[in-house]
Amino acid sequence: MVMHIVDRRLNPGSKSLENRQRFLRRAKALVQGAVKKSSQDRDIKDVLEGGEVTIPLDGMDEPRFRREGGTRDMVLPGNKKFVEGDWLQRPNQSGAKGSGAGEGDSEDAFRFVLSREEFVDLFLDDLELPDLAKRKLAETESEGIQRAGYATSGSPANISISRTVSRALARRVALRRPRKEEIEALEAELAECDDATRRRELLALLEALRAKAKRIPFIDPIDIRYRRFETVPKPVAQAVMFCLMDVSGSMSEHMKDLAKRFYMLLYVFLKRRYKHVEIVFIRHTDRAEEVDEDTFFHGPASGGTLVSSALVAMNDIVRTRFRPADWNIYAAQASDGDNMTSDSALTGHLLTDKILPVCQFFAYLEVGEAANYTFDMPDSSLWTLYERLRNEGAPLSMRKVSERGEIFPVFQDLFKRRSKQERV
Repeated sequence: MVMHIVDRRLNPGSKSLENRQRFLRRAKALVQGAVKKSSQDRDIKDVLEGGEVTIPLDGMDEPRFRREGGTRDMVLPGNKKFVEGDWLQRPNQSGAKGSGAGEGDSEDAFRFVLSREEFVDLFLDDLELPDLAKRKLAETESEGIQRAGYATSGSPANISISRTVSRALARRVALRRPRKEEIEALEAELAECDDATRRRELLALLEALRAKAKRIPFIDPIDIRYRRFETVPKPVAQAVMFCLMDVSGSMSEHMKDLAKRFYMLLYVFLKRRYKHVEIVFIRHTDRAEEVDEDTFFHGPASGGTLVSSALVAMNDIVRTRFRPADWNIYAAQASDGDNMTSDSALTGHLLTDKILPVCQFFAYLEVGEAANYTFDMPDSSLWTLYERLRNEGAPLSMRKVSERGEIFPVFQDLFKRRSKQERV
């Protein structure tokens, strides 16, 4: 049975519920924009502490209906200036919201403080791991809600009207509750009957039916049924993120700082938004090694550069621990773009034949020195190789950063919720 519910509740005075919903969406967008803007000048650890954000007052007024013309009566009790019948000048509604020149102070922005939880939630609200597919179900599970029949008690909001009415009807039929039509027919016959004996019989029968109808209510509390819900384990898709970072001698401290900031932000994002995501840290010079979180972010290392060593290590780990049929595989690589010329062919082969076919998403972040960066500089050898592969159809997302303030916009751009075709 299909049920259509029409909300006929009246809107609050001078307001529209549709306009209020649009206003709330606009206000949330302003707050999210302020959070993203303020985060560009913060350190990673500062992002996790929340703080003060500022949004413009323009556009923050909730829309409402106003009467622009006509007259209306007003009651102003207790005043000494007006008497009954006075006409009041309508205030001027046009012009700017602020006061005129020489008429006092005004505010053009609204400042408020967000907690740590609120700030991070707003910052990560529209981000996601792209193309997350439910392959093999994860071992850990989250809680979900599903229908579980009916109950004799519950919240009034969960009353099942159809089930309640059907049970009430069955009870009335089983107890042979007199129908309204039957009583009305006896009343009509009584009104037209002239025989005294028959009238007494009709009156007795009518009283008995009315008494029985009162004893058997139309809907009894025992008829009421509530929709019941219960929590059930909800499967979570498995995913693994490979973090590949170049720590060779060509990477300056500034470049390493940019790469680590990007990975710290990625780490916060994954741990905050996903229940079951494995993170594998691989750093490389001319050889690659899988390390723990502390070593990845704080351990010193230096040496030559062979990008293929990181891809070989990732491929070995995928084959031994993360079957592509069971896991969603992601990778984020950060490098200054330097690589041995003799290693380019092997790097391209590993990417196109081993890594990209099993990856849901592969992001490459090239870090550079802000003081030496110019738009007319030639591309690095690794950027040139990756760009050629992408032009040939490889699913690569590539970005460049040279300053700390660019980390947050680039991260938002890479992981913003959108379709697969838009991730270029």
